[in-house]
Amino acid sequence: MFALATSRCTRYMIIEHTPNSENTVLVLGATGKTGRRVAALLSARGVPVRSGSRSAAIPFDWTDRGTWAAALAGADAVYVAYQPDLAVPGAPADIKALCVAAAAAGVRKLVLLSGRGEPEALECEAIVRDSGLSWTVVRCAWFDQNFSEGAFTDFILAGEVALPAGEVPEPFVHADDIAEVAVAALLDDRHAGEIYELTGPRSLTFAEAVAEIAAASGREIAFIPLTRTDFVAALTSYGVPADEISLLDYLFGTVLDGRNSDLADGVRRALGREPRDFAEYARDMADSGVWSVTADA
Repeated sequence: MFALATSRCTRYMIIEHTPNSENTVLVLGATGKTGRRVAALLSARGVPVRSGSRSAAIPFDWTDRGTWAAALAGADAVYVAYQPDLAVPGAPADIKALCVAAAAAGVRKLVLLSGRGEPEALECEAIVRDSGLSWTVVRCAWFDQNFSEGAFTDFILAGEVALPAGEVPEPFVHADDIAEVAVAALLDDRHAGEIYELTGPRSLTFAEAVAEIAAASGREIAFIPLTRTDFVAALTSYGVPADEISLLDYLFGTVLDGRNSDLADGVRRALGREPRDFAEYARDMADSGVWSVTADA
């Protein structure tokens, strides 16, 4: 849910690289949609990066707090991407424990990836704000990349996207924009205490988003609206774990109710430019071949 910026933004990022260039940044969720982009951008700027994942040389596992101290040791800042989502039970307790462990390890700054319209995410944001550490919140709409790197990729490849999305528009945001905002916050103290709400430049229904992907890829891709009951039944029949089904049902049934349809200015406030458009994302992904279907598929 991830072109270089304009010359103005490029200069801005070079300026913000200077203050913390010698300090290690721990990137949690370093193999995920935003985390791997954050890690790549930091590395490209010469910033020491520690990968925070279960497979890393110094592993970090949200379900094993015994791994946290070693991963946090020596880190100046932490990009906090919680798995699977801040809306799941137990997330606030984990975020609270992470804040305590980070403070004990001498971490100075936290940048939290959050979600729009989720009461549980707001609770986690409050915990980070009250941690006593420098903080920035990056609160995001649904990612563009869910269609190419996430839950909806197989639907696109199959030529049929069946979801309980209805006609509610969503201002999908590009994961590259999220990563650039997060890196700005990690490297420049001017972003401390900010809540950046990130969206794309326009809202689309899921049907409209699928239509743009179809046009960009030159394929016929149908969008089929489902009821929540049918959606849950289909996921269950596919053998999707119950906790994942519960999360998806919550996101579609509760969060996707129109509360998040309005556009926000977080990308512009943080980076001084407009966010990437979904059409640009669709063209780039179509050109990459990610949605191509082989003749024998």
